Amino acid sequence: MTTPVTDLIHHGYEPPAGFRSPQPGVYKASTIVFPNVAAMRARDWRHKSGYTYGLHGTPTTFTLEERIAALEGGRHCILVPSGLAAIANVCFSLLKAGDEVLLPDNIYGPSKNLAEGELKNFGVRYQLYDPMKPADLEARIGPQTRLVWLEAPGSVTMEFPPVAHLAHICRQRGVTTALDNTWGAGLAFNGFDFGRGERFTPGSGADIVVQALTKYPSGGGDVLMGSIVTRDEALHHRLKLTHMRLGWGVGGNDAEAVLRSLPSMLVRYEAHDRSARLLAAWLRSRPEVAQLLHPAFAGSPGHEHWRALCGEDGLAAGLFSIVFHERFAQAQVDAFCDALKLFKLGYSWGGPVSLVVPYDIPGMRNAKLGTWTHEGILVRFSVGLEDPADLQADLAQALEAM
Repeated sequence: MTTPVTDLIHHGYEPPAGFRSPQPGVYKASTIVFPNVAAMRARDWRHKSGYTYGLHGTPTTFTLEERIAALEGGRHCILVPSGLAAIANVCFSLLKAGDEVLLPDNIYGPSKNLAEGELKNFGVRYQLYDPMKPADLEARIGPQTRLVWLEAPGSVTMEFPPVAHLAHICRQRGVTTALDNTWGAGLAFNGFDFGRGERFTPGSGADIVVQALTKYPSGGGDVLMGSIVTRDEALHHRLKLTHMRLGWGVGGNDAEAVLRSLPSMLVRYEAHDRSARLLAAWLRSRPEVAQLLHPAFAGSPGHEHWRALCGEDGLAAGLFSIVFHERFAQAQVDAFCDALKLFKLGYSWGGPVSLVVPYDIPGMRNAKLGTWTHEGILVRFSVGLEDPADLQADLAQALEAM
């Protein structure tokens, strides 16, 4: 006979099998219990044929991985603690001392910081290229180039590059491509098969597609998570080994939160998109605004590339930027942002609350490439799920305050 204290830990009751509900169960574990030594030795964490340790997956994380792979049009998915962790996992897996990685000049800022810091310290060289000029990318690919990052549209400044052309150049040169598809979220376009209709070409996209599930898949502004999706099994296992050695893991409750949000993802994405276009069109008409940067609007850099990839009536997320006329000083633009009441000052996007951030673009860009030529100050908006009429009124009063 054991004592009640021991019974609390080793109680033999198991609930009956067969319970099912719309939402998957939440499994949280570090330790996985094996029935016997033979099973412990036989299980293979690499192929999801069984459970070995919490970092290698639970039924909850396996379910989320399969759904994200389907969303992105891939076959294999790895979950990591953030979008930046997904970028780092790819770089650490595919690059070694003496190799080179190419980044678009308008890439997500922390990705550039990673190249300038850890990758450089590890002996990996990097170059920036102009994503709007395929010839510039082609000229920069050298014998040591092992990886090219793509992003559509560019972070903050929203230029939409000819990603199909960029990916084609890399395929011709035998260079692996990785696409940050956080903006498209697997909904606006397929990261593995670029183009639609007559332009659709299977296998014309990237080799690897990463996403910050923090944004649209989560949808609540309260979860940090990233994904790495591939179609090639050998490439997936290479990335998976790095994932294991780095010790990445995601919590069961966070995985559950994303699983709960996925069924409403398209509805939310479309709502963000509609409201963003309404507000973008209104701001474009304002005398204070010199330039609207939104891929779905004619005149925005790369609009024709967005139309070719996403379709004439395609989706375009809830993100856009404006450039104020150069007559407005930084202090005035800051005052505009401070005067907003519904738009909150904060990074990230894809949640229910609208956000705003002013950026110093010249300080973020390589002046030699000349990818940024505007004189005015840029402000980026992430449009949430509030009533767009209320958001427009908020913008109007803040412009008056400026």
